[in-house]
Amino acid sequence: MSKAFASQADLADKKITFEQLSPHCWAYTAEGDPNSGVIIGEKFIMVSDATATPAMARDLIQQIRTVSDKPIKYVLLTHYHAVRVLGASAYVAEGATEIIASRGTYELIVERGAEDMQSEMERFPRLFRGADSVPGLTWPTLVVGDGKPGRQGSLEVDLGGVKVQIWHPGPGHTRGDTIAWVEEEKVLFSGDLVEYEAGVYTGDAQLEEWPTTLEALRALKAEYIVPGRGEAMKGNADVNKALDYTQRWVTTLFQAGKEAAAAGMDLKSAMAHTRKSMDPVFGHVFIYEHCLPFDVSRAYDEAKGIKNPRIWTAERDKEMWSALQA
Repeated sequence: MSKAFASQADLADKKITFEQLSPHCWAYTAEGDPNSGVIIGEKFIMVSDATATPAMARDLIQQIRTVSDKPIKYVLLTHYHAVRVLGASAYVAEGATEIIASRGTYELIVERGAEDMQSEMERFPRLFRGADSVPGLTWPTLVVGDGKPGRQGSLEVDLGGVKVQIWHPGPGHTRGDTIAWVEEEKVLFSGDLVEYEAGVYTGDAQLEEWPTTLEALRALKAEYIVPGRGEAMKGNADVNKALDYTQRWVTTLFQAGKEAAAAGMDLKSAMAHTRKSMDPVFGHVFIYEHCLPFDVSRAYDEAKGIKNPRIWTAERDKEMWSALQA
């Protein structure tokens, strides 16, 4: 290859922010790196998204211990991607007994978890420093719902003084996306269904359905959101800004993919075509160049009728990149 993936050259550490949003809810954000959420009850703590490695998880645990000594009992996997889940063993060592995921996320781990783990570890050397401490795939101990979207398959967890609702609102970033909603405090932990001023990775997405899922989240009228990447948003107007940002990315990308497929372009031409509409709006944000090759590949596939995203392996990563460099 003539050059490496953008993510392989991204080696600078990011500034970590750990901030309180409401009486029980906290955001752990990192300048475009994957975020985590923390909900602290009078009895137990829940962490939403486990980070990429046990070492990274231990940093978050240290942050939590500056504000609470309650046991971390629950870990929510908002979806299956390695950068979100492989740190879970650090919470288990801390005493966590329940790792929660949706039915769709569980099925994706079975279907492609091992391949995704290898692919992401090779793509993101900075996020996977200390990867030898990862014991293997992260498996849920508690599977929520039947794969259908909506609250009818929801789980409510009482942490003591605060209740957390967990359910699959619909496909988007993956087909198994799961949210945590603290209704009394109007705080939404969205995972990668929502991003703000950061690249929106769509390599495993359901692009056609994603906007409808975003509208389901908008209907919650959240006052705070911890997005998958980017700063935590405060106030309903700013929550809507994050929803609008994500929706614009998804719809602009998919429209370009449909145009490229209809014109019979190859992948390299589809990338050039997509850049015409994406670069002027999003080219400045964190990890834009990391995401775009995978995003264009998925948009082009879905536009051609490939409904179930093809599995990303380390070999496929390289083949895709080679096609773009040819």
